[in-house]
Amino acid sequence: MEPSPDAGVTRRAVSPAESRRASRGWWDRDADAYQAEHGSFLGDADFVWCPEGLREADAHLLGDVAGKRLLEIGCGAASCSRWLKSQGAEAYASDLSAGMLRHAAAGATRSGVTVPLVQADATALPFADGVFDVVCTAFGAVPFVADSTSVMREVYRVLKPAGRWAFSITHPMRWVFLDDPGEGGLVAVHSYFDRRAYVEEDGHHVPTYVEQHRTLGDRIRELVGAGFVLDDLIEPEWPAGHDLTWGQWSPLRGRIFPGTAIFVATKPA
Repeated sequence: MEPSPDAGVTRRAVSPAESRRASRGWWDRDADAYQAEHGSFLGDADFVWCPEGLREADAHLLGDVAGKRLLEIGCGAASCSRWLKSQGAEAYASDLSAGMLRHAAAGATRSGVTVPLVQADATALPFADGVFDVVCTAFGAVPFVADSTSVMREVYRVLKPAGRWAFSITHPMRWVFLDDPGEGGLVAVHSYFDRRAYVEEDGHHVPTYVEQHRTLGDRIRELVGAGFVLDDLIEPEWPAGHDLTWGQWSPLRGRIFPGTAIFVATKPA
């Protein structure tokens, strides 16, 4: 939720079409800067769940992926998918942004690990029913979609019975505070229950960046409503000695309250 210097910033409802256009445009424009700033932390073939640095190699939230067919939605540069392939998975990566997929292709060239790349909206995945063992995303898709319940339904549709769905997002309680990694970010300012989107817009009030807020309860109801069983909710603690500042994430704030929520759910057998 970091505003650009000349953006008009507001909280308001946006339509799914407005949100989709804004997200595609934003990530196409910002892809180079994002990778320049965060690419070394994320790696070319590594699965990092969050700015706290929790790695799938340590957390094992997806289980044993060898021989499994996996889909990463909102994949960005697809470093997670390449790591999954290196662990023996048949991995596919999708993203709405052509700019981010360009970096995914570049990462494949650098690492020598190639996965199929698909440009797709997470609310309308171009895959048949019941074809994946696992679907996952690290901060992709879910926070940027106006109708995130449709994402949950789509993931449910493409998963096989007993399939796993895991996703990380900004912890909903962070919306109470300003996006300030310092002392200013320790003071509660906003209502946790204000579900209006954070919107950056141009001079014509056209959204250029949109991020959605839902409470923890909202997210759980989305999952259960789509048919999932919630297995776990992980709130990673800030590791000792981890001195990264990433936007609003910082050691100061991370030692006091969570910055990330990771949901792990299963489609019933």
